[in-house]
Amino acid sequence: MAPQISNTYITMRTLFSLLAIFALAFTNLAQAQDKVEITIEGNDRMQFNMDEIKVEAGQTVVLTLKHVGKLPAAAMGHNWVLLTEGTDIQKFGAAAAKFKDNGYVPEGSDQVIATTELIGGGQETTIEFTAPE
Repeated sequence: MAPQISNTYITMRTLFSLLAIFALAFTNLAQAQDKVEITIEGNDRMQFNMDEIKVEAGQTVVLTLKHVGKLPAAAMGHNWVLLTEGTDIQKFGAAAAKFKDNGYVPEGSDQVIATTELIGGGQETTIEFTAPE
């Protein structure tokens, strides 16, 4: 039987999982280099192996998210979301909590630049995107 989780916990977990754990910083360089490959690992205790990513604007990023825990996505799912500069993280996180069926990412949001799927323990997902200017 899955543990019971309150809506407040889901909202906070989603907020941290989506946004607070990862700050994506870009350097504003004119010429982008080759693709950069980044792997982020998260566990069942909301601990991640990095808290900042730096790439060049315009660079192709191949990002892999690995859930090294054991809990299923319904109990402790992780995803990664890159938002446009200036996005209110608190508001986005609150809105995201309403979109469980969409991996806790608001549908049609113009604030989302890139996002992975929601994964559970033992899973991984990879996306490719161009770092914004």
